Amino acid sequence: MKKSAFIILFVLSAAVWAYFTLTAPARQKLVLTGSSTVAPLAAEIGRLFESQYPGVRIDVQTGGSSRGVKDARMELADIGMASRTLKATESDLLSFTIALDGISIILNRDNPITALNKQQIIDIYTGKIVNWQAVGGSKAPITVVNKAEGHSTLELFLHYLGLKNTQVKPQVVIGDNQQGIKTVAGNINAIGYVSIGAAEYEAMHGTAIKLLPLNGIPASVKNVQNQSFPLSRPLNLITKKQPTGIIKAFIDFARSPEVNPIIEAQYFVPVAN
Repeated sequence: MKKSAFIILFVLSAAVWAYFTLTAPARQKLVLTGSSTVAPLAAEIGRLFESQYPGVRIDVQTGGSSRGVKDARMELADIGMASRTLKATESDLLSFTIALDGISIILNRDNPITALNKQQIIDIYTGKIVNWQAVGGSKAPITVVNKAEGHSTLELFLHYLGLKNTQVKPQVVIGDNQQGIKTVAGNINAIGYVSIGAAEYEAMHGTAIKLLPLNGIPASVKNVQNQSFPLSRPLNLITKKQPTGIIKAFIDFARSPEVNPIIEAQYFVPVAN
């Protein structure tokens, strides 16, 4: 009897294990790679998504918009992230805008300069102006901070100024927004450019930077939202094919009004009504 009871118990246990193994939803991982501007936003959206889809894990990796586009095309990532519109050479891909952002020139908070015109910015970045005194500031050498290749912030900034990267004469080359903000905050003579959302957030929380206007228009999330700021961009999720399944579910969620508080908390502009 004991042997029979053991066999019955074993068979029942195996049956229960098989039932739950076959019927429980498989755990899934979504990999997102690309823009360092989009990444923190995607990570926060991912955490909320994971709470609603317990079987899914969202893995967010940076590397610049170019990586996001490349990885999406080669299917090295489920979703690419790009803080720019797709180029004509990328028309084989699909993009889904989740928010809007702008790009701001930033200076150290203690730098007396309050505005620079477009030509002055061009001359500073091409090395024609090398001292702040030439634009009404202190007698001190300018530390030019530029973005590394592969970052859409660099591409948009150069396009706005009508420059090629080979014309820029930087003293410091940085990767993500936080590196740029940290560099300028720590050097009274530095000039850089980063996401308005990131810069406005840091400035409002005591980081020693300030945002400069462009064409007389203050650099702010509000002016990105009303489309008056001259240097703005979409924040996009990129796929190779029409998304389905859990990929579609994540993109739809990231474009829904449910995530607007997350977008606004990071000082970006929501697109969902």
